[in-house]
Amino acid sequence: MANHPSALKRIRQNEVRRLHNRYYRKSLRNAVRKFRTLESGKDATEQLPKLYAMIDKLAKRNMIHQNKAANLKSSITKYANSLS
Repeated sequence: MANHPSALKRIRQNEVRRLHNRYYRKSLRNAVRKFRTLESGKDATEQLPKLYAMIDKLAKRNMIHQNKAANLKSSITKYANSLS
């Protein structure tokens, strides 16, 4: 267990940030899962920019890796194109 006040503070900060990051990563996974259940091409084209923005924001903040973001965007674009 840490003894220095700065180490104790770092432990508290890390826990808060871990929970914050976990929430946003889970939100992204749910959004992608919901997107992949869409049946209409019109709905997909409407929601695609919002999903892109979410993915880009998480990649910019290093919550997900840049390559993972690119792979996700590629796969959801392919799915959206297959609907229309």
